[in-house]
Amino acid sequence: MAEQQKSMFVTGAASGLGREVARYFANVGWFIGLADVDMAGLAETAKMLPPGMSSTHKLDVTDRAQWTKAVAEFAKHTGGHMTVLFNNAGIGTGGPIQDMTDEEIDKMIAVNLTGVISGTRACFDLLKNTPDACVLYTSSAAGIYGSAGLSVYSATKFAVRGLAEAHDIEWRHLGIKSRSLMPGFIDTNIISAVDPGSNMSGKDKLQSAGVEVSPVSIIGPAAWEAIHGANVHTTVNKMAKQLAFSARWFPNRLRKSLGLMEGLGDVVGTKP
Repeated sequence: MAEQQKSMFVTGAASGLGREVARYFANVGWFIGLADVDMAGLAETAKMLPPGMSSTHKLDVTDRAQWTKAVAEFAKHTGGHMTVLFNNAGIGTGGPIQDMTDEEIDKMIAVNLTGVISGTRACFDLLKNTPDACVLYTSSAAGIYGSAGLSVYSATKFAVRGLAEAHDIEWRHLGIKSRSLMPGFIDTNIISAVDPGSNMSGKDKLQSAGVEVSPVSIIGPAAWEAIHGANVHTTVNKMAKQLAFSARWFPNRLRKSLGLMEGLGDVVGTKP
């Protein structure tokens, strides 16, 4: 890889937002490091990218040793540079906190927060050595205002939002930007699964409840805008934009309206 070629390391690249962002940036000439625990999914993603434009890395984001190994392997392809870390991998389930198991809570925090922090630390030296570098975090519309039925997930996404804000200030003198994506519900395989009990997919349930589900194709341009724009946070789709506006200007009204949607975490069984 030419030293001048821009590069991106993508976690959660085997599917969903990670796959789509990888595809979008590879098609405009970026070299992409694809990382995930799902090697079969990574192989499928790699097939969607132009030949020679990617490397694949087995990575459990909760394992710091795997982070070190994956980043070192990626650096061999890029001459020790990383233009963007897309710190994207995350999990989420719905339901009231009292119904969640200790194991579910611990795993969600380990992946959505501790794993994200580990990734930023593991990639820091490569980012510092790269002109106009950026860490792009995947937060969520659930990181704009606390989401009933998704409280632990929501809390982790608020934390990721805080990382983006803090690091953008902390690293300014190093020339490293820090940004976050805050999407509402996106049409990925996470919400496409059919519930045998109802014969409806998560997407069907959301749309029947009047909740917007956006095509995954919007995430690539949104990531591009986030990386190249001046705003720390980029809201993705109308739902997230409306939520951000209401949280700022009409918080009491928003709290009441979200109360009417309290059961969505249970209905969907997943996350925005």
